[in-house]
Amino acid sequence: MAPLLSSDRRLNRGYVIAAVDRVPLRQKIGYGLGTFIDMWGHWLYANIAFQVFGLFLGVAPALIGVAVILNRVFDAVSDPVFGWLSDNARTRIGRRRPFMFVGAVLSGLGLPFLVAVTAGWGSSTVFGCEVSHYFWFMIVSSALYLPVVSCFNMPYQSLGNELTPDYHERTSVFSYKNTVQKIPEAGLFLAGLFFTREVWVGATPDNALERLKLLFTTGGAWADAPDGAQPNMLLGAQVYLVICGAIIIVAGLLCASLVRERYYEKLVAANKQKAGIKETLVQAFHCRPFRIQVAMQLAYNLGLSMVNALGFAVTAYYVCGGNLSEANKYNFAMGFAYMVIGFFGIPVFAAVSRRLGKRQSLVCVYAFAIMVFVATWWLYTPHVKWLQILASGLISFCSAGFWTLSASIGADVIDYDELQSGRRREGAFAACGSWVNKLGMALGAGVSFFILGWVGFDRGLGGAQAGHTIFMIRFLLAAIPIAGLVAGIMALVRFPLTQHKMMEVRAQLEARRGKV
Repeated sequence: MAPLLSSDRRLNRGYVIAAVDRVPLRQKIGYGLGTFIDMWGHWLYANIAFQVFGLFLGVAPALIGVAVILNRVFDAVSDPVFGWLSDNARTRIGRRRPFMFVGAVLSGLGLPFLVAVTAGWGSSTVFGCEVSHYFWFMIVSSALYLPVVSCFNMPYQSLGNELTPDYHERTSVFSYKNTVQKIPEAGLFLAGLFFTREVWVGATPDNALERLKLLFTTGGAWADAPDGAQPNMLLGAQVYLVICGAIIIVAGLLCASLVRERYYEKLVAANKQKAGIKETLVQAFHCRPFRIQVAMQLAYNLGLSMVNALGFAVTAYYVCGGNLSEANKYNFAMGFAYMVIGFFGIPVFAAVSRRLGKRQSLVCVYAFAIMVFVATWWLYTPHVKWLQILASGLISFCSAGFWTLSASIGADVIDYDELQSGRRREGAFAACGSWVNKLGMALGAGVSFFILGWVGFDRGLGGAQAGHTIFMIRFLLAAIPIAGLVAGIMALVRFPLTQHKMMEVRAQLEARRGKV
């Protein structure tokens, strides 16, 4: 194990990426377009569930938390299946792209059906407890939709690991991907702003098209809902997901059309050997660097996702005093800052990685992120409300660096595994890694709803939440992510794949099976 703070600086003096290893700009941008399906197919629903099903339709936060957690149970089946299928597929246009074409269309068509309910549904008694029928709908609709997203996302995630064999060009590929990803990330924040506008006050399915037209023709339609008025957040969310679904189809088809499968013809097409799904997944977890990478990502995901609901609660009920329209306006501004400031995190940490190597750059990410979450105690304040916008941007700055470097490390792990096993198993690693990541995010997001109940949050009190409740939400908003970041550093200490090690791995692979 190399020392954590050792530097690969001397390896990078005069380092030039070979022309044959470079990925064309068109493919980098095209690959980035796939993030629309990953972001909106997986996280848009979880992002709006609290407001639509909780605040508007009255589903208990604990039930929403259960539904969000169960989402990942469905992924536990669909992610490995599509990862394994794409690893073993052999077609005229490759093994990844056929699934991506089909998954893009179905993901876009299916997205609006996640909120295809009407107001006034009742409840039923289960083991002596009243359970909303909306809860059962959330479970069934997710079970049907998430496999469709996996059909695109698993081949897509796998493909990113085989676009180039170069150590630093991989970081460049994922830098472009995460840059494009800032657009759908902003869409996650725009959702709440969209369906709490004045235009949705008094809106019904019968006048939905008329209200949508007003949004594009009248500036007043975007005004905050008047005090005491209740916008039809359900209808607004339904319209929003229809729009997002259409964008998903276009972005997904462009992505599948523009990318190329570099490793397919050279290493895969002629190999007809197929492995069982169980064998493939078990063998992936036998790879020690992969286990360490997964532990790093799980710690990061759990730490940050456990405060998803807490972050909105602090904005709405502490900073904005219970005014949801104002809170969603700030939430959108925070999303814009998340996109813009996060964008700058990508080239900054990519440059640091080019100079120091990926492991040392991740140390910088963790250290800066810890400082940011300590600062959230002062950045979320009703006295200077705009400071929370800065907090969101700085968090994104760190996250952009983390996910760019972590994804690039994943491609290195797969090369290391090929050297050990003699096989390219991007789908298996993408499936295992993606499921563990989403499990962490879903557990965190689900637990955050239970935390709200534990600290005494009551939506009926609005801005008059108990002082202890507000204090605990603010404290946990900082403390939980810091704990996750510390755990991530502990895993990073054990990660063995330095830049020097990966140069040795590539040389051995090319000596054995030639260049790609």
